[in-house]
Amino acid sequence: MSQFIGFLIVLGVVMGGLSLSGGPAIFAALPFELTLICGAALGTLLIGNAPSVAREAGAGLLRALRGPRWRRSDYHDLLVTLHALSGKTQTGGMLAIEDDIETPQDSVLFQTVPRLLQDQSAMSLICDTLRMASLDPTARGDFSDRLRDQIDAWFRERQKAVSALHTLADALPALGIVAAVLGIIKTMGVIDQSPAVLGEMIAAALLGTFLGVFLAYGLIGPLANRFGQIVEDDVQYLETIGTMLMAQLSGLGPAAAVERARMALPEGVRPDAGALDRTLVRNRFLAQAA
Repeated sequence: MSQFIGFLIVLGVVMGGLSLSGGPAIFAALPFELTLICGAALGTLLIGNAPSVAREAGAGLLRALRGPRWRRSDYHDLLVTLHALSGKTQTGGMLAIEDDIETPQDSVLFQTVPRLLQDQSAMSLICDTLRMASLDPTARGDFSDRLRDQIDAWFRERQKAVSALHTLADALPALGIVAAVLGIIKTMGVIDQSPAVLGEMIAAALLGTFLGVFLAYGLIGPLANRFGQIVEDDVQYLETIGTMLMAQLSGLGPAAAVERARMALPEGVRPDAGALDRTLVRNRFLAQAA
């Protein structure tokens, strides 16, 4: 929400200043200059990146305005779900969760957390790790490196989109200069006109430089930086899964594993210990009653 408010403030202040200092010629040229710069920027994004990276970079601009995907309540639900998985494993062995990890979309346990179920990366991390642990129990000591490699690979893949946006922000001032040069070329073609006409045309040409710098440092650059922070926040969710699974596979009890994963979280998204305990106790009583 704060990013969207900041976006409106920057846009309002700069466009307001432009309306006060510019004339009719400036606003007449504004749609053309914006189309030219934004079109060239889109082209450079497509030229320099794979289609999937370009799409994710475009979506990243919107994600930067929406904010992080995972909230404190999502971490609460995640720990409760992983606690239930660990509890089933502790009482019935790996066979007790076979249906949950083989067909998670049909699992009653995962259906209670639809946001987790819809995230392919998180579900793959959970199901693949537990599936490998059930196939080769003697290799559980190697899962720490495997989990870290999976999370690092996911992070590197998302960082490509972040880098693409930073590169785009760096290119925008130069694209603005290109638009300005085109305006100067047009002006030089009618150099015999009156100074008033030439002045308006030169002002319209310089609008390209203004827009390139404004878009780079006022919008795209900050949004790219915020998107990078959001990617790091998303990695924290996967790391929480990794911490919980490693605690479980190392023999730690479900409650202790949950607390280890909870304490590793930043304060801003760390679930309240009391609320988490109450949920776990309630679920245990419901399971016993069932």
